[in-house]
Amino acid sequence: MDLGTFGIYTFDFEHQPAALVKDSVRQLEDLGFRALWIPEALGRDAFTHAGFLLAATRGLTVVNGIARIWSREARWAQGAAVLLADAYPGRHVLGLGFGGRPRPGVKPLAAMAAYLDELDTVETPNPLPETPIRRLLAAYGPKMLELARDRAAGAHTYHVNTAHTAQAREILGPDAFLAVEQAVLLETDPVRARAQAREHLHQYLGTPYNDAKFRRLGYTDEDLSGGGSDRFVDDLVFWGDTDTVVRKLHGHVDAGADHVAVQVLGVRPGGTALPQWRLLAGALPLSRGTASR
Repeated sequence: MDLGTFGIYTFDFEHQPAALVKDSVRQLEDLGFRALWIPEALGRDAFTHAGFLLAATRGLTVVNGIARIWSREARWAQGAAVLLADAYPGRHVLGLGFGGRPRPGVKPLAAMAAYLDELDTVETPNPLPETPIRRLLAAYGPKMLELARDRAAGAHTYHVNTAHTAQAREILGPDAFLAVEQAVLLETDPVRARAQAREHLHQYLGTPYNDAKFRRLGYTDEDLSGGGSDRFVDDLVFWGDTDTVVRKLHGHVDAGADHVAVQVLGVRPGGTALPQWRLLAGALPLSRGTASR
């Protein structure tokens, strides 16, 4: 799986009308980014969204980061993934994750394994694509990473530090694909940067799954209180000038990531991160396409 070393992860399209999304994603592709990651969190269906973005571009790979397993039965996810793989060969990656609110009595590992069992055994009259479906699993703990290694092309991590990337690579082994999301702020003032970072991170603090993940990463109760310690904030949101942010992003690559999906923070709802994407495109090693639309 070759997505380039760096791609873009964004929630921004959730707040934009279709015409602006189309224009933004085309400009993103023209900048040379080869992969775009989209969540399923604010209302837009994962596969409808992915299909729209694929139709708007000519060679960009769109990754669901993630399609929640609770949003649809496995047979419908399989049917959607089959269609996208057939219509856009090699340009869609099915990222799956537990996602959403805690479910009492439901263990994420068992739920994901059962979902994959259904995906792998579903019978469908839909024509199968010549290019196989590619899938990744959202994975953090050792057992979910092992499942990603054994039942998918690899793993996708979200809000982790570089130490976790090294640990994940060790568990996945040398061959499985490892993609890491990383939030960034092109802001050099420490007070403003950390305030914006805490505003972003607060929604992930205080939930059982995230707190467990953060504690596995080595953060203490003190680190996770009061909006997060400076250490916690600085590890999970890379801030500074462009050169500083780019240097920190390379830390994940040095730790074993095949791909880093960069999430630019600080964009108001309905706004666009294109100015920041342009700066990053000029500073990151990207493969620029020359095809005309």
